Amino acid sequence: MNATTRATALLIADDDPDDRLLVSDAIAECGFICDPRFVEDGEQLLDYLRRKGPFADSTLSPRPGLILLDLNMPKKDGREVLREIKEDAGLRLIPVVVLTTSTAESDVEESYELGANSYIVKPDSFTRLVVAMKVIGKYWFELVEPPPAKGGA
Repeated sequence: MNATTRATALLIADDDPDDRLLVSDAIAECGFICDPRFVEDGEQLLDYLRRKGPFADSTLSPRPGLILLDLNMPKKDGREVLREIKEDAGLRLIPVVVLTTSTAESDVEESYELGANSYIVKPDSFTRLVVAMKVIGKYWFELVEPPPAKGGA
């Protein structure tokens, strides 16, 4: 499968509007082709993935090829959401990259134990964020052969 035929929706879960804007700008700056979608908390993320409420229409809420997940969010934090995603047979194959400010060893370890595919500490500058988005885009949307979608999500 080539990059033009694979799922290119990128779902970003982050409660900080400034961080969402920076990630959006970094994606635009680095030029890799994806369809970024944003949710503001863990409950919205799960609703999106399960096609509930405002995310019921799959044409407006396509299945993501990758999730970028902040750990510290309201309602349901990233750890809870990661656990639920990886326990759900229809969702567990969606790659999840934790993208957070936490450098705590316990957060890194727990994220991997819960099934995170990668753990990235948010870069401290826009330039470094652009570089990170380029690497993420190149790896997850061009090099990796994604798992097939399951469960009709």
